[in-house]
Amino acid sequence: MTLANPQNFRIAWSMTAVFALLWLGLVVDWMAFDFLPPWLYLAGFSAAVVVSGAWIWASRRQSLLYRAVVYSLAYVPCWTFSVVGADYLVWDGMRSNLAQTGLGGLYLIGLGWVVWALERLTVHYENRRAQERDSAKEESAVTAHSILLEGHSEQVVYNPLDPAAWYYGRRGKKLNQSISVLMSYSGLFTLIVMLLSHVRGCEELYEMPAGGGKPQMVAQTVKIKKVIKKKFVINPFSSVIFNPPPIDEVKLQLQEATAHLYAVGYGQGDGAGFAGGTPRGKVRFIRLEYAGGDWDQDFGVGADLNMLTEYGIRTKQKINTETESRAISQLRNFPIGKSPPFVYMTGQRSISISESERKILREYLLDKHGMIFCDNGGSRHFHNQFVAMMNYVLEGKVEPVAVPLDDPIHSVPYRIPFLPYVAPHGGKEALGWKVDGRWVAYYSPGDIADAWSDGHAGVKPEVWEYCFQLGTNVIFYAHLEYNKWLDARSKK
Repeated sequence: MTLANPQNFRIAWSMTAVFALLWLGLVVDWMAFDFLPPWLYLAGFSAAVVVSGAWIWASRRQSLLYRAVVYSLAYVPCWTFSVVGADYLVWDGMRSNLAQTGLGGLYLIGLGWVVWALERLTVHYENRRAQERDSAKEESAVTAHSILLEGHSEQVVYNPLDPAAWYYGRRGKKLNQSISVLMSYSGLFTLIVMLLSHVRGCEELYEMPAGGGKPQMVAQTVKIKKVIKKKFVINPFSSVIFNPPPIDEVKLQLQEATAHLYAVGYGQGDGAGFAGGTPRGKVRFIRLEYAGGDWDQDFGVGADLNMLTEYGIRTKQKINTETESRAISQLRNFPIGKSPPFVYMTGQRSISISESERKILREYLLDKHGMIFCDNGGSRHFHNQFVAMMNYVLEGKVEPVAVPLDDPIHSVPYRIPFLPYVAPHGGKEALGWKVDGRWVAYYSPGDIADAWSDGHAGVKPEVWEYCFQLGTNVIFYAHLEYNKWLDARSKK
């Protein structure tokens, strides 16, 4: 079909208009409601890219202006397809970057069209005034002379698209108009971006793995091991007297089961996971970046990933394939109901947060139902710094308390008999900050991340095993409480 034929052009335009309305409805649903399955979004946005490509191909022999219009309109569905594709593949960081970069591209495209339209309008108004002057010159030389001296006309111009508007001043009218239009366009675009910052494409989402299970301790099983003893042949006429042992001896051994007899999770669902999760959701390990110290201590060496891997093995829940880090300011990008149930902190030097970061952390802990899992990486100074930070974030209204060993965070899914540590940099008791019956921060004073790392810092197998168990408990507790909160919100 060639668009040179007017009838073909009208048919193509009508079909595209109908498809554009359907695509727009799909965009609104994806950003605000998320009612449809992910594959349907991907299929719809892929079709939009195909339609855009067809228009680009059909316009290759058209004028430069025509092609510019087609390319500009095609940019939007191609950009949204890239964002949806990253979302479908659960590449949350890439999706956020594509959304923000795409907005920048959209700003530049819009600015280009504003400059083009402004230039065309300027030429239009100048030509119209020139025609008025020529007409006036024919009627009266005196009137024409008056018009030229007084700035084209004595009539006051209010139209902002006309550079002769009175509020642009007497000098540099064109420059003043350009600056005013640029500021107005940028302000309007910023307002739109602020509205879009609350929709799905520009936000980063954390989704838990779907499933179910019960929050209970690891099951205990009795393993029966049959020990076969040697059979002794005894000479009944021998003068040696002794009691021969039984030929068969049954020995009972109590061992902790490493394979759970139930699905670790919460709620009704197939497999280990959470009722508030999604099929594509995964447990993620996000380390928190902060200023003033060494937030990245041993980051990427293996401790974070080893702990995340162990959590997946021990709970059978789906986990991410790599660990991540986010700045405190980036926690703002996670919406309520789709935020990380916990973030991890460590270090051995200072912690410095700004007032805006304090508000973001407070919102994350209280409004978004998050939790900080902190591990002292090597000094008493870091202990004091973290306690001071929590006092600053919670405005001194919540005091730290020792977390008892019989607390659920020390009991599910593993029963922790003692607080494990590599070195007691901040003491030998775990501290917690509790709000409304929930731990919003858990502080391990003994550098358990060293035990998670390759080589386990040379500690005994019993110690590093309990360090993995403690990490599993804290991560599970955060997700469990988050799922309970989601469940309560859904019932309101």
